[in-house]
Amino acid sequence: MVKVQNQLEEKHIEWNYFLRPVILFIVDLLVVCGAMQLSLVAAEWVIGHSVYPPQTWYVLLPVLYMSNLLFADLYRTHRVMTDHARKMFKASTYAILSIIVFDFVLHTGGPLSRGFLLFVWLFGFWGLYFERCLLRWGFSKLGVWQTRVIIIGAGKTAQKYVRAFGSGVEIVGFVEDVQTRPLLQDYPRLGGFAEVEAILQENPVNEVILATPGLTKADNIALFYRVQPFVKHVSLIPNLFGIPIGNMKAIRSLDDQLLILRTYNNLNRLSNRLLKRAFDLLVGGMIAFLIMPILVVTAILIKLDSKGSIFYNAERIGKDGHNFCCYKFRSMYVDSDRILQEYLLNHPEAQQEWTEFQKLRGADPRVTRVGRIIRKYSIDELPQIFNVLKGDMSLVGPRPYLPREREQIGDYLPVICMTVPGMTGLWQVSGRSNVKFSGRLRMDSWYVRNWNLWQDIVILFKTIHVVLGRDAY
Repeated sequence: MVKVQNQLEEKHIEWNYFLRPVILFIVDLLVVCGAMQLSLVAAEWVIGHSVYPPQTWYVLLPVLYMSNLLFADLYRTHRVMTDHARKMFKASTYAILSIIVFDFVLHTGGPLSRGFLLFVWLFGFWGLYFERCLLRWGFSKLGVWQTRVIIIGAGKTAQKYVRAFGSGVEIVGFVEDVQTRPLLQDYPRLGGFAEVEAILQENPVNEVILATPGLTKADNIALFYRVQPFVKHVSLIPNLFGIPIGNMKAIRSLDDQLLILRTYNNLNRLSNRLLKRAFDLLVGGMIAFLIMPILVVTAILIKLDSKGSIFYNAERIGKDGHNFCCYKFRSMYVDSDRILQEYLLNHPEAQQEWTEFQKLRGADPRVTRVGRIIRKYSIDELPQIFNVLKGDMSLVGPRPYLPREREQIGDYLPVICMTVPGMTGLWQVSGRSNVKFSGRLRMDSWYVRNWNLWQDIVILFKTIHVVLGRDAY
């Protein structure tokens, strides 16, 4: 009976392994063809006359687009959705560039409309993104999307893996010698390291995750070779925590069995700094135009609510450690420092909270009535958009720290000051005021060392969700 069940599970695994990429490819092709047709309609509506590409492009465009999706490895490798979207964004961009090159070389009945290509890129990327979200949800309901995995090791490394990738895989169980690991309260323990071969024979899976960085090199290699004959894929999690991995590439020498991991300091390259600045000017300019009515209304309410100026302009630490004037709407009373000192003197528990977080997360006596509202939705920080346009700040970056916090920042200061601070950042979307000061420093350092433009885009979208979803302070 057990043998029959294992055979059925193996067939189910093979079915998922081969069927899922085929379904994804077919649906992606339909989305691309649909995006092309929709782009023809949109381009005609914008330009004012019909756009008729040569008949060749009704075949060539989907072929080029799908080729880029294939090269981006979007059909077998499991990723978190943000990384998946990044791959689709790059593949869509490269697809349009390759279409432009082919159009220039082939000269098939005149150049393609640039407006048409812009709509193909726009509808293609967003169509693929929403399609993948929908398919992931549907496949998960049917048990098709998730890949069955067994994780060897159930320590802190395995906990991080489950937190990051747990929703995209079906965890059959853990192989672990220590039976008191916290993960084993939520997932089955299949046995110890010594039983790994028997466990894999009894529980057929496509992939095994080696989350055992604490083992010696010899033990990890021996474990790898014991596991490999039973599965299609073995994934290893190395002990590289703390090293920048966002811009890492692998270099291999098969002759010498050598693996080199090369990291790139992206913000040290002029081209990337110019790209980040261009993004700030383009997107920041559009944001400034859109929020102008909010700025005007907020300024009037502040003036009517309490005495004092509309803006609270304070010095912050900027790029290369130089101070700059950071613009904010005033959300506190003009004598806020005196109010704070009196409050901390009378509330010792608040003194401890202030020391730990450099904020009062509950009721803050310094904040005005209008201030409570604009701080809740981060409206007080909207004037910083003018800092962005000036170049003192970026849309996304490290937190703008106070000059008096230099000593607390310590060794993180040179890294954080490699770029300008941001209106929002990684710490903003990772807990905001619930993150301790030391945690913010680690996040800001990680952001700078792992910078890429896609990360900025993701953080901007997450910021909208965070600001609308919960209190800012």
